[in-house]
Amino acid sequence: MRKFDTKVQHLKYKVLREVARQAWNDTLLENVLDIPKTIVPGKTPTMRCCVYKERAILSERVKIAMGGDANNPNIIEVIDIACDECPAAGYEVTDSCRGCLAHRCEDVCRKGAISFDHNHVAHIDKTKCVECGQCSKVCPYSAIVNRKRPCQIACKVKAISINDDNAAAIDNDKCIQCGACVYQCPFGAIMDKSFILNVIDMIKKSDNNQKYKVYAVVAPSISSQFTYAKLGQVISGLKELGFFTVVEAALGADMVAQAESKELAEKGFLTSSCCPAFVRYIKTAFPDMEQYVSHNLSPMATLAKYLKSTDDKAKVVFIGPCTAKKAEIQLESVKPYIDAVMTFEELQALFDSKDIDITTLGEDVLDNASYFGRIFARSGGLSDAVAQGLKEQDIDFDLKAVACDGIEACKMALLKKSKNVLDGNFIEGMACIGGCIGGAGCLTHGEKNKAEVDKYGREAYEKTIGDAVGMLK
Repeated sequence: MRKFDTKVQHLKYKVLREVARQAWNDTLLENVLDIPKTIVPGKTPTMRCCVYKERAILSERVKIAMGGDANNPNIIEVIDIACDECPAAGYEVTDSCRGCLAHRCEDVCRKGAISFDHNHVAHIDKTKCVECGQCSKVCPYSAIVNRKRPCQIACKVKAISINDDNAAAIDNDKCIQCGACVYQCPFGAIMDKSFILNVIDMIKKSDNNQKYKVYAVVAPSISSQFTYAKLGQVISGLKELGFFTVVEAALGADMVAQAESKELAEKGFLTSSCCPAFVRYIKTAFPDMEQYVSHNLSPMATLAKYLKSTDDKAKVVFIGPCTAKKAEIQLESVKPYIDAVMTFEELQALFDSKDIDITTLGEDVLDNASYFGRIFARSGGLSDAVAQGLKEQDIDFDLKAVACDGIEACKMALLKKSKNVLDGNFIEGMACIGGCIGGAGCLTHGEKNKAEVDKYGREAYEKTIGDAVGMLK
């Protein structure tokens, strides 16, 4: 029964599961130092050079699973001791260098970083190289390559550099906390902080939902996850964990689609506000464009705000694929409504920490949202929902949506708009490739996820946005 894409995810899950298990039993503080030994028993290392280093790294993973460095505002953290296996990044001369006479690489280098040995083979002085890449462009044999680390390749906002200790370093001023580096790091040296302990504490102190009620708000991308079980069994599993009830974030998406379509028609141009990584990217890289960001809260926050307005005993936990959501709830505009955020990875760990086999459970149902709210989970879904919102409300507006699939596409659309050459009046920004179904906190990633979300959307009981939102009145 395969639950994860990679062994790195599985390792992360094992740490989360053990931390959660101890927390349920009120034994975490007394047993926290033994968790690495539980995961790697004996004296034979499974992943590193020696068992002692392996356990030292696991100890750092445990710290992040328990909330990480409170002094670091970023929810993405680097485990320096685990980040030492990647080759030094930058331009390197490969064996393809033929020692030619032309020496174009030397001529084009303005920093004098290239020299030649007695065989006329080129060498790059890293202390002089500024990584402009000109030498690579002019080499007739393509012998000079840029060996970027996987985390640097994954980070499309260039927030990752390499420090003096040869470990990755994150520039918090550039980082949009999308988690792309977390998923792509082959050694799991970059992790997102977990607040799973907050969720457990909340459930335990709710006194079986008598003192207060803990709502689970689940992202629509859940339909493409937990592929080994049925969605209805996942919903039953959440209630088995102790949640009062489970509500679709897609209902919040319906609310947003209805409001955002009105706002778009009033203003004439808008960028979406649903993806927190995209919104943060605008603020950090295109501050002049911030005026165009929709004033609507994200579906997560919109729905949570509604729940708390109707139930003064409500506490809300959002469960989804997104690491940036953990940062979003730190915003003053969102903080009052969401009490904690978990990823699907963390939910799996929570199930197993209580030995809940969801495949043995009966099927509960989710029937809160419309088709259009549910397809927010994939790229293009928000644009379709806004078009439907305009139609249902009889708003005469010629929608020209630009659905951006990934942060590079977002960058291109924003650049065009900043230069007044964008053929569009609504930018749907999704930082992750594929949309939320490609989020770093997903159990699985892939094209099949889009088909699953669309299938889930077609199963919606409420067929229009108006029908879904109308239930709330």
